[in-house]
Amino acid sequence: MVAGRALGRRFGWLWAAYAVSTLGTWLAFDAFTLIAILVLHAGATEVSVLAAAGLAIGSVVALPLGPWVEFRRKRPVMIAMDLVRFAALMSVPVAFALGRLGFAQLLVVSVVVGAADIAFTAASGAYLKALVRPEDLLVANGRFESTTWTATMLGPPLGGAAIVLIGPVMTVVANAVSFLLSAAGIRAIGGQEARPAPAETRPRLRGRDLAEGWRYILTDSALRPLFANTVLVNGLIMAASPLLAVLMVRDLAFTPWQYGLAFAVPCVGGLIGARLAPRLVARFGRHRVMVTAGALRACWLLGLAFVGPGTAGLVLVMAVELGLITCMGVFNPVFATYRLDRTPTDRVARILSAWSVTSKVTIAALTALWGLLAGITGPRTAIALAGLLVMATPFLLPRRDGTPRPEREPAHDRT
Repeated sequence: MVAGRALGRRFGWLWAAYAVSTLGTWLAFDAFTLIAILVLHAGATEVSVLAAAGLAIGSVVALPLGPWVEFRRKRPVMIAMDLVRFAALMSVPVAFALGRLGFAQLLVVSVVVGAADIAFTAASGAYLKALVRPEDLLVANGRFESTTWTATMLGPPLGGAAIVLIGPVMTVVANAVSFLLSAAGIRAIGGQEARPAPAETRPRLRGRDLAEGWRYILTDSALRPLFANTVLVNGLIMAASPLLAVLMVRDLAFTPWQYGLAFAVPCVGGLIGARLAPRLVARFGRHRVMVTAGALRACWLLGLAFVGPGTAGLVLVMAVELGLITCMGVFNPVFATYRLDRTPTDRVARILSAWSVTSKVTIAALTALWGLLAGITGPRTAIALAGLLVMATPFLLPRRDGTPRPEREPAHDRT
């Protein structure tokens, strides 16, 4: 079967590295927020600044990293970014043990980790395209998507239990160690990676190079609408997330464990969607599946504005989230494969970097804006507005499959 196709030992190491770092990230989900509240006694404004600044400032810091990654071997860059994240995160428990931990350090660490995330994503996308055959990209992306939703389902409940038992600072240690293990897994991939251009022949980094990723995206007839669609959908969904927490926990008196359950259980839909994606593509074609799943994922958010108290409200949230996440589980790997196939090999890192920077800045901006809107209208009305706006995003999906025939890559080491 397509989904069970073997992709080789080297991909296995890459997948394992991704799995351990993703699980570590979700184990420490909201750890910085809890440290700020419980250890540093930060208020709501400081916590909001910490959440938004890590995304926004980290994205600005990462701007020159896309062009920089493009002309370097990708595997050493991935290892370096894992080690940077490990070192930055480990500074938190060290400072805590010494009694020197402050809000400014949490802010700096979140910025460094955010920038390293973007550089790692850019390098890993380019590396994946070189590592597996074009016809295997969808299977590979489907496995990454399954891993993401598994970690999303298991990580926060386990992390929450760990926070109760050992405190939020120790979950940061677990997250840091996961990046160290990821670096070891990527190093174990082995094999030869094509050498980038020699230093003397590489173009010098200029101001215009920082915008090369955006320039290519915005002039490409297929990537341009897809770029706008994914950035807006992700931004609006993430902007509504903290408002739903306020609505459920503060206004409707759901307990924290009920709130966690409402989001953990529907992650099963992500696993189902990721497993279905290759089969659906094989039967209906990639473009049709991408557009259909992309349109369907925009139909669910509005339902969260109608959540009420009690068991019925909890079931409604779980049903809406299950539908949304299942559609995302299908869409995400198909979209990621389409984007890689559409992107020339020598521009992958810059385009993925530009995409990540825009997405993170948009999420930060919309989260802050919707927080202000909720203060004026209430969380339910703000969620409803986000749901109505996201329903217009399917019009931004590419109407035609403009993907060229996949590039022929050189033979790979499949040992």
